[in-house]
Formats: sequence, C-alpha cells, structure tokens
Amino acid sequence: MLFGKKTTETATPTTTTVEPALDPSRPHGKGRPTPKRREAEAANRRPLVAGSTKGKSPEEKRKIREQRARIREGMMRGEEKYLHERDRGPERRFLRDAVDRRWNIGEILLPVMLLILALSVLPFGWAQNGMFLSAYALMLFGIVDSWLLWRRTKKDFVAEFGHEPRKGSAWYVVLRAFQMRGSRIPRPAVDRGADLVRR
Repeated sequence: MLFGKKTTETATPTTTTVEPALDPSRPHGKGRPTPKRREAEAANRRPLVAGSTKGKSPEEKRKIREQRARIREGMMRGEEKYLHERDRGPERRFLRDAVDRRWNIGEILLPVMLLILALSVLPFGWAQNGMFLSAYALMLFGIVDSWLLWRRTKKDFVAEFGHEPRKGSAWYVVLRAFQMRGSRIPRPAVDRGADLVRR
C-alpha cells in the first residue's frame, strides 16, 4: 500500500530453455573432454629430424647410427636404392660420368679463389689488381668450359639414349662440374679419361 493505493506485484515469468533432443545418428560432440592447451602443445611436438634418437635405448640408437652410415655409404657408392630421386636412373648416371671423366676448370675454381683471396692482402697495388683480374678470368674460363661440356654431353646423350636430356639436366651437369671431385655425391665412378658408356 503506497499513498492509499494498492499495488500488485507482477511476477516475472521464468523462461525455461528446452534443450533439443539429440539425434543419435548425428554426433554433436567429439565424445571426449577438450584437452588443455599444455597437453595439446605437447601432443603436437614432433622431432625436427626424422629418426631422432631422443628417448631411445642405447641399442636403438646404435641401430639408427648404423642405418644412417649404411645409407650414406650406399649413396656415396651410387647405389640406386639409396640415391635421391634426382640422381636415380641410367640417364643421370651417364651425365655424372660425362663430368667425372674429364678435368673441369670449375672444380679448381674454389681452391684458386681462396688462394687469390689470401694473396690479395699483400700491400702491393699491382698484386691486388692482378689477383682480381685472374679471378674474373678464371670464372669466365669456367663458364665457357661448362658450356662446352654441356654441348658435348648433350650430343653424346642423344646418341646413347635416342632422345634429348630431360629438363634440368644442363644445371645438373654444370653444378657437378663446379664441385671439387672429392666432394661430389655420389662419388665419381669413372676415372679421368675413361670412355663414356652406359653402365
């Protein structure tokens, strides 16, 4: 009763939310609690290198080391099953042999460059200029030599296989020609001066 008038308190109706019935043929959840962030991050961690020895027994580590050594040795020898895809097949072997059977100016480029760099510190202007001119001349000769190598290799390849080398073969030959002989993978399988034949 306020100021002589009767007030009626109106009760606010309570809204009841009715959950829809779940259809058993359509799963609405994953059936398990959501994992914590720390647990999810731990589950997503993967080793950066395949065949990691972390958490393995000494015997398992030894076997992994032996397997890696066996794969590397097979790759060095040029065994097909251990080679990368880009090095497999008789055509790639033919291209490698074409490089390995000859002297290439590119293969002596790195050690000569190191020698020129060491000699360039001499306190003589003529020596520094001469070294840099020699470096540029050697690079030019290396490029010309690689071009001549590819022309001859391509001709021999067509005569041997009956078709032109596939795309990327020129770079395959040139890059190998610029590597020192002892650092090439697979290792050279022919001697210098050997005949170029399919093996």
